[in-house]
Amino acid sequence: MAMTILVTGGTGYIGGEVIDQLLARGHSVHTTVRDKGKSEPRLRARWSDAGERLAVFEADLMSDAGWAEANAGCDAVAHVASPFPLAVPSDKDELVVPAREGTLRALEFADKAGIKRFVQTSSAAAIAYGQPEKDHFTHLDWTNLTAGVPPYIESKTVAERAARDWVATKAPTMVFCSINPVAVFGPVYDDDMSTSVELVKKIIDGSIPLIPNMGICVTDVRDVAQAHVRALEAPAEKVRGERFPTSEKFLWLREMADVVRARVPEHAGKVPSRPMPNWLVRLLALFMDEMKQIKGELGNVRDVSGKHTEQVLGYSFIPAEQTIEDTVRSLFAKGIVKP
Repeated sequence: MAMTILVTGGTGYIGGEVIDQLLARGHSVHTTVRDKGKSEPRLRARWSDAGERLAVFEADLMSDAGWAEANAGCDAVAHVASPFPLAVPSDKDELVVPAREGTLRALEFADKAGIKRFVQTSSAAAIAYGQPEKDHFTHLDWTNLTAGVPPYIESKTVAERAARDWVATKAPTMVFCSINPVAVFGPVYDDDMSTSVELVKKIIDGSIPLIPNMGICVTDVRDVAQAHVRALEAPAEKVRGERFPTSEKFLWLREMADVVRARVPEHAGKVPSRPMPNWLVRLLALFMDEMKQIKGELGNVRDVSGKHTEQVLGYSFIPAEQTIEDTVRSLFAKGIVKP
């Protein structure tokens, strides 16, 4: 049955794909953006045939303005909006506070509007950190904040914990679940892409001359969006309280580079083949923010399983190798990376 669904953060990489799939399935969408004048023309251009099935509202995670209007007439919420910077902030509260307060604001206004289903875009960051003795994780695992973790990791963990606590005490009849993606890749619509896709761009455009000894779990933006859509449409008893990690497999960056060479050889000319020594990563981390983040991941395996999501929501993830190939082809097709 067609619903009206609020998707927060409609200009984002995941948010855009969620809107795309919802509209394709016949639903109507309300979406929030921080600057309507700037963002609405872009959204209208992307979904030029949506007409009245797409409504755009201006709302910010840190302000009450616009949230009541955005929620009015909606059947469910997909709360995708959250800060995700390339650089590590000097003060962790620049990330933690907006993530937590924005999530609670979205929940409160949804509840006031009588909305009974709420899907939060959390992250594998809330699952797989602060436990140095482990390298394999499932939907049952939680990041240990007492171990000391980077600000982004803390922000996602705090936001999901806060949301679950709020629902348990303030709206126990609400059907709440979280989607917990790992690093998100896949086709891009324009140059406003995820931090993960930025990594692939750097591998193929020559920005990274050597490959650091780190790895990440891969998920496809189309699978992340499908998890949201299925969680919104599924029977309440199937998804209530659930966590749905989206993760196809763990790949070392050198393996990702090998995938590009094997599957997209015509665009692999600048892909590095030699390893970056750990000492060089640590040296560069002194003055490069992205290297600071890589430094903490050298040699680490954080393999998050997506099997629970596939079993409960009933679909199979796109193979990681296909996702990497599609990411690369998309970056060239859109002119974001030049041949």
